[in-house]
Amino acid sequence: MPTAAPALLLPPEPPWKAGLRGARANLLPGLALWTVAAAAVASYYFWPAAHAAFEQLARFRERSGFFYAIVATGLCGGFIPFLYLRAQKNPGVPYVWRDAAFLTLVWAYKGIEVDLVYRGLALLLGTGHNPGTLLGKMFLDQFVYCPIWAVPSTLLVYVLREARYDWAVVGRRLDRRFYPREVLPALLANLGVWVPAVLLIYSLPSPLQLPLFNVVLCFWTLILAHVAAQPATPSPAPSMPS
Repeated sequence: MPTAAPALLLPPEPPWKAGLRGARANLLPGLALWTVAAAAVASYYFWPAAHAAFEQLARFRERSGFFYAIVATGLCGGFIPFLYLRAQKNPGVPYVWRDAAFLTLVWAYKGIEVDLVYRGLALLLGTGHNPGTLLGKMFLDQFVYCPIWAVPSTLLVYVLREARYDWAVVGRRLDRRFYPREVLPALLANLGVWVPAVLLIYSLPSPLQLPLFNVVLCFWTLILAHVAAQPATPSPAPSMPS
């Protein structure tokens, strides 16, 4: 009679090692995302035609208020990745239209949340683009907001979906080891990509920060979906960037 696979008999991988493994796995996708974000920032500052287009977007962004944050983030973080995941036909829990509504609504709310974070950081640290301001915003974003709220709350969203919205199943995972076991690896993998990305995001004027965030978010979530669709060793669960 066959026994358990040898890998299952090994000691569990420490959370920090899992996080570093996820960060290394995301290095090349991260380079692609940084390239896209850096090209957008460079176009704004050095390409007159692109600068004019960005200025029009900034004016629309200011006029639309939270409406833009809700619609754009719901689409980029929720609905577009759902379409990709549904088309992939993963061997795991299949994505159904109920998931489309759930993820789109969650990310629509997250759009308001991230918009408020960006506005709050602008009030607290100013709207300048000097190194001190950029590093201060990045630190508060990635080392305060993300570990305390953004990553754990977003991870719970995907845990709930995987459990088919059964709170009893979710509750069994929310023990005292939930943060080091599941949140910490996701947080470390998240930092590996989003620290450079948010420095680029904060280098743009305030009205353009959320649009660039949404562009990076869409590509990032699609990369996570692509990795999750492969029959490989499971990676840390998706986490919340900002």
